[in-house]
Amino acid sequence: MAGLLLLLLMPLLTASWSTALTATFVLLPVYMLHQYEEHDHDRFRLFFNATIGKGKEVLSPTAVFIINVPGVWGVITLSLYLAAAGNVGWALIAVYLVLVNALVHVIHAFVFRGYNPGLGTALALFVPFGAYALRQVQIAGGGTPMFHAIGLVAAIAIHAAILLHVRRQLKSKRGYGI
Repeated sequence: MAGLLLLLLMPLLTASWSTALTATFVLLPVYMLHQYEEHDHDRFRLFFNATIGKGKEVLSPTAVFIINVPGVWGVITLSLYLAAAGNVGWALIAVYLVLVNALVHVIHAFVFRGYNPGLGTALALFVPFGAYALRQVQIAGGGTPMFHAIGLVAAIAIHAAILLHVRRQLKSKRGYGI
């Protein structure tokens, strides 16, 4: 519901913002809608534990909370603050977080040959809104190679941290590395 509320408030909140900042801001409520698809009825965590965890709990409810609140909402918020206070290129952290997550959902769908919770909104929302925000940051002059690298590395690092956590969980549950 917070995602829908932010979308409804967006015209008021972003009225004086640049198009690049507004396009980046919309990624937060879009991500919240994506999280609803993923996490309603604990779908993503159960699916992830069944597929990646092979039946073991490698993602706990606490881990899911940390990933999604500080790891997504916090990162997008920080990206927006940095972009507003400094260089709009900092917005690429939020942009690449969305685009890398969409790619991860698509790869997961190919590997497991089917739908995974979040795939629909990753394709329907993340790809077009992420591409639009990327274009707007580029037009605003923030798309330097350095900021593209920072955004991409940050997004990959967040996803890699999740995989490292999962690997540690699998190792502790099996007693040996994977």
